[in-house]
Amino acid sequence: MNYLSRFGRSIGSFALLLFASTAAFAQTGAIAGKVKGPDGQPVKDAWIKIERTDIKGNYKVKTNKKGEYFHAGLPLGTYNVVCEIDGAAADSMKGVRTRLGDPTEIDFDLAQQAARQQQTQAKMAKAAETGEIDKDLAREMTPEQKAALEKQVKAQSDAMKKNKELNDAFNAGMTALGAKQWDAAVEAFLKGSTFDPKQHVIWANLAESYKGQAIGKTTDEQAAIITKANESWAKALELKPDDAGYHNNYALLLVDAKKYKEAEEELNKAAALEPAKAATYFYNLGAILTNRGQLEPAGAAFKKAIDANPKHADAQFQYGVYLTSKASTAADGKVIMPEGTREAFQAYLDASPTGQFADAAKGMLATMETTLSTKYENPDAKKKSPAKKK
Repeated sequence: MNYLSRFGRSIGSFALLLFASTAAFAQTGAIAGKVKGPDGQPVKDAWIKIERTDIKGNYKVKTNKKGEYFHAGLPLGTYNVVCEIDGAAADSMKGVRTRLGDPTEIDFDLAQQAARQQQTQAKMAKAAETGEIDKDLAREMTPEQKAALEKQVKAQSDAMKKNKELNDAFNAGMTALGAKQWDAAVEAFLKGSTFDPKQHVIWANLAESYKGQAIGKTTDEQAAIITKANESWAKALELKPDDAGYHNNYALLLVDAKKYKEAEEELNKAAALEPAKAATYFYNLGAILTNRGQLEPAGAAFKKAIDANPKHADAQFQYGVYLTSKASTAADGKVIMPEGTREAFQAYLDASPTGQFADAAKGMLATMETTLSTKYENPDAKKKSPAKKK
């Protein structure tokens, strides 16, 4: 390619004159080429920086409107040629040697360069995945790139091994937990936590495993295990504070530890995070408290469940049962039920007319109709005398 003709007769004459004037002093060469952008069009005013590497020397030239550049008078040697567009290096070529005679041609096609980069990146990604760097890829990379990729491949390999060990431990823990093999579950989840302590699901299931492990232990042993369960829940919630289910399960553990106030706080958090299930969370608390003979906090929990969802049938029934425990007997022998008892049983039947407690609810309502009074009457109050006829 005759690059002198590109720049016109005057420039060509000047270059020839320059060659003639310097021939007696030093042997020189030239570097020329063309720059195309990612769209395949010529790039005007791109800076071509030519940096000599064997002896210090720096040169530069701009491309013309056709994207062409030409720099003569370069001492014979080795150069790095960098193409800069808008102040940023867009591409480069290392180890370029100048020669006598025709200029050394260095073109920059940014579309092709982008395609090559994509291919190289794909190969590098595959190498990172498989752990193998093929010979073609090794030749395409600089020593720095190769070293970085080798480091990445090793890290990826270590991560895959670690991930497999983590998954194996987690799966073993879940299998043991499902079979109620508490000791094995605790051991597996503890092992998993050493591989990745940032996995909240590991800590949550470890807490549940500790809870099961505490069953049947002596008082002191149970207290120590429950403490570990609390610590595991604390870690799970630290990593995943927005999980309503975690707050719910932690609350149930707190109930086991007779920390009812703390349990209610956790369930309030669960209800706030997941309002659609608030009634379920409070009902669960009420059921557990009932089973432990904690009737007053149980009643409060059932009332919260009803407030969250008046159509939660079981909560209505259990709240009705709770209210019956507060019944009193009048002097005439009638049983006085607290306000809201009848409404609770009726609400259960409205929501679940054929539910598991339907017969019991109907029985309570029938009994209340015949023998019970829902109004308190003072037996000492004086009865009014009938009005006398005139």
